[in-house]
Amino acid sequence: MADWVEEKLHKHFRASYEVSRVLYKETTGHQSLVVFENPTFGRMLSLDSVTQTTEADEFIYHEMLTHVPILAHGRVRRVLIVGGGDGGMLEEVLKHKSVEHVTMVEIDAGVVEFSKKHLPTICKNAFEDPRLNLVIADGAEFAARRTGDFDVAIIDSTDPMGPGEVLFTAEFYANTKACLTPGGVIVTQNGVPFMQAAELKGTVTRFRKLFADAGCYLCTVPSYVGGPMALGWGTDDASLRKVSEEELDRRFRAAGFDTRYYTPAVHKGAFALPRYILDILG
Repeated sequence: MADWVEEKLHKHFRASYEVSRVLYKETTGHQSLVVFENPTFGRMLSLDSVTQTTEADEFIYHEMLTHVPILAHGRVRRVLIVGGGDGGMLEEVLKHKSVEHVTMVEIDAGVVEFSKKHLPTICKNAFEDPRLNLVIADGAEFAARRTGDFDVAIIDSTDPMGPGEVLFTAEFYANTKACLTPGGVIVTQNGVPFMQAAELKGTVTRFRKLFADAGCYLCTVPSYVGGPMALGWGTDDASLRKVSEEELDRRFRAAGFDTRYYTPAVHKGAFALPRYILDILG
């Protein structure tokens, strides 16, 4: 009989994944890390018994948190990533040759090192890129120092529990905004609204006090069960959300790389929200 690992993120709902083989297991000073193989999802990374990323569907989450703000902005040179120790977000950002510098702030050096070893299909050679400044530090403390001026800030956090909880506070969002250039964009992961409505509402409520344009857009990641995933959006340049599909297509073609989920049409459609999510946002 096959072994199964049970995820208990949601109070009244559990998901189980078949484990073909455990590749890595360790408890660091910050969290419990496990990498295992699943016949459908390939290698899966779990932190504190919650699925973080999988080889099979990581491209969806990473493409949408990266290419939507960068292509909407159109002039991104400097990017801040908070979290993202698996390197998937970094790998997508670096596909944009117009990006000259990326600062990535990860609290746990252990996540980076084991991702290089056990999740190489996700990070590829991203950590070797000379445009990267890797900072091993608490993301909230880094933002509080207001170090650097960034056109886009991507908050690739875990859910609001443990080390990730501070990355959902009003103070953190205000400090991160202070790190942005005028008209810069912050995007965040906000879970599955059908199961985690309070998480999304909390972020957007705080964004509305900080930004002229605040809301979210959606993508569907199979391993994040419970419906489409919400990605928070905040900027003082409301025109960025209104960039035409034709202009997005021009920018995407000029960027010169392929995607597996993102398209300019998907970009535009992702901001069209179903009524139950509009009701959550209020």
